[in-house]
Amino acid sequence: MMNTQTSIQILQAYATGLAAQSMQHKVQSKVFKAQGLTKLADKYADHSTEEMGWVDKFIDRIIDLGGEAKVEAAPAQTIFTDAEEFLKADLEVSLREVPNLGKATLAVAEDLTTFDLLKGYYQDEEEDMYWMQGQLDMIKFIGKQNWLIKQL
Repeated sequence: MMNTQTSIQILQAYATGLAAQSMQHKVQSKVFKAQGLTKLADKYADHSTEEMGWVDKFIDRIIDLGGEAKVEAAPAQTIFTDAEEFLKADLEVSLREVPNLGKATLAVAEDLTTFDLLKGYYQDEEEDMYWMQGQLDMIKFIGKQNWLIKQL
């Protein structure tokens, strides 16, 4: 039997965390733009918008399940001026949280709609994690300055 309360709690936690992460990515995008790193700025501006799209979907599902829609206060996010340091920190979050998201997705397996929603979000986050790993590998391969030039 589906546990609606579990689905609501998990969706609520991800809506809150993701709203904070989206804001961090939006601000980070503006920092990159000010530094002239246009490609990286555009990547994270788009990423912020995409994340808020997930928040919207999570809130819609909470409402569908009869829960109270809200985005709770979240801890302040660090803003970086060094693009490589930002990627490393963002990757650390992904490496820690993607497995937790997988567990949360399995925890709602009997709620197929929420399961599919979280599964889609999981796939998106996993793709982002691999992108960041690839960028950090490229920095090692071609050097930070050459990588930064590619972000202009």
